[in-house]
Formats: sequence, structure tokens, C-alpha cells
Amino acid sequence: MKEINIMEIGGFSIGQEEDLKGITGCTVMLFDEAAPAGVDVRGGGPASRETPLLNPVAACEAVHAILLSGGSAFGLDAAGGVMQYLEERNIGFDVGITKVPLVVQSCIFDLMPGDYKARPDAKMAYRACEKASKKPILEGSHGAGCGATVGKYHNPMSCMKGGIGTYAVEENGIKVGAIVAVNAVGDIYDIDTNEELAGALDENGKLFRDETQYFKDAASAAELFSGNTTIGIIVTNAKLEKTALNKVASMAHNGYGRAIRPVHTMGDGDSIYAASVGNEVADVNLVGPMAAYVMGKAIGKAVTEATSLGGVKAMRDMSET
Repeated sequence: MKEINIMEIGGFSIGQEEDLKGITGCTVMLFDEAAPAGVDVRGGGPASRETPLLNPVAACEAVHAILLSGGSAFGLDAAGGVMQYLEERNIGFDVGITKVPLVVQSCIFDLMPGDYKARPDAKMAYRACEKASKKPILEGSHGAGCGATVGKYHNPMSCMKGGIGTYAVEENGIKVGAIVAVNAVGDIYDIDTNEELAGALDENGKLFRDETQYFKDAASAAELFSGNTTIGIIVTNAKLEKTALNKVASMAHNGYGRAIRPVHTMGDGDSIYAASVGNEVADVNLVGPMAAYVMGKAIGKAVTEATSLGGVKAMRDMSET
């Protein structure tokens, strides 16, 4: 497979906005044309909007935008800004008197370490839409990844910086890409080398580098810290309908499983969307495994590109590699 930039897939633009003082933000994917989409939610505590639209038995055949944001459930208000932006441009499902934009959204819990009252709202999401372009995006501590952290099972205060990352590949004309906001309770691993990249820190500020540490902490902890969730989008130029895209989203969670340990806990709201923006003929059995691969790689980029914020150490700050 050949590595490409996610924007080379075409058919969409991406905009981001963040509040570096409050340490939160949002990332929006706006489709050039309404795109068929699916979703798979694996975590036990999701914060999402309009998810039932993507159920194969629902009438909705395509959506106009997908929004990833911080703010926990408070951040769900941000979708109103995307709807306003699209309605002003006459984009949406035609109901006669107006067009209703179909916008799906998922949020991460990023109320720590920034200002817990600083949450993505409609104004922030509107600004993100205004900034949307087809140029490569800023990764790491930007957009929905601004307040993201990882490795919170040992102690929420001994975590490291998460972020937003992208990765895309092309195989025989089929392009598949991922964008993901990584805010996991677990540690983050490079899916190619199995090296731990970021996660829970010990009393000396070093990575445990011991996958069994989670089990030790979980066995003694009264309750798992619930402020987590990793949310992402798979986008492809393969022509797939909603049912197939739900399967692609499901298969993409294998990328979470390879890169995040542990994953899909009751303290996470892990969700993945999948959208089709092209007309290339491809089978789910190709697109799904490609989706898992790019998602795992994008998770790694999210933490390697992150910078420290609010006193939370980033991978690039570590003296060890």
C-alpha cells in the first residue's frame, strides 16, 4: 500500500477550531455531497448525536457532516453551529420550507486539565466550518484533540497528552483514510513495532512499559476513571452503502484494539464512523482491513504529534524513546 495524505481521498473538507486556554476544541468533516455513512460504538459511555440515523433500518441514506468534539455531553450543543453553517448555504435534506442538514457527532471527555466550563459550542463549530479546507490539517493538540489525554487507569493526574491524528493509504486505486481524536483510558502503542508510545506514568514520570500494570490497578481500584473516549472517522473513495459502512466501522475497531490497551472499557465511549465519498468498486473485505490499519496508524500519529498543554506531558517531552 502507498501512504497518502487523507485529503487526497477527496470529496470532503476538514475544519478545526480550539480554545487553547480552556483546552478543548472540535474537528468537522464537511462532505461535498451527502455521503452514505455507518457507525459502530464499542465503549460503555458514549456522548453522541443523531447516531440512530446510521442504523441500517433508518430512512437516512446519507449525511452532510460529521463532527468530533470535546466537552463531554455538553459539547453536543456544537452541532447546532454546523447545522447553521450548512443551512445558510442551502445544504441539507429538503423538507420543502428549508433544508435540514444531517449532522452526526461524538464527543470526548476533556473537562480536565483545562477549564471544565470551556466547552465547544455552536459558535466554535461554526468557526471550524468557516476554516474548513482541503489542505492537510494540523495534528496533535488541535481541534477535537486539543484536550485529549491518554493513560488514565493508574491515576488521572499521571496521564499523557493525546491528540488528533490522521493516516491514509491507497491500494489499486482504493483510498482509505482515518482521522481520530485519541482520549483513551489505556496506553497507546505503535501497531508496527509494538512500542509503547504514551500512557500512564509512574511516580518517577516514566512510562510503566508493562501492559499488566492496568490489571494491577484495575484489581485494586474501586472505580475506573470515566473521563475518556476515542472517536474517529474512516473515509474512503470506495462506493459503499450504509449497511456495508457499518461493517467497515466495526472492522476499523480492530485498529483501536491494536493501538490502545485496554480499549472499549466502560470508562470509554469509543466510536467510529465510516463514510463513502467515491465511486470506486471495492469489497468490504478489502476496505475493512485497510480501515483497521489506517485507524491504528492514525492513533499513533495523534500522540506523536501532540504537544503538552495544561501541565500534561506529551510524548515529545519524554527523555526516553
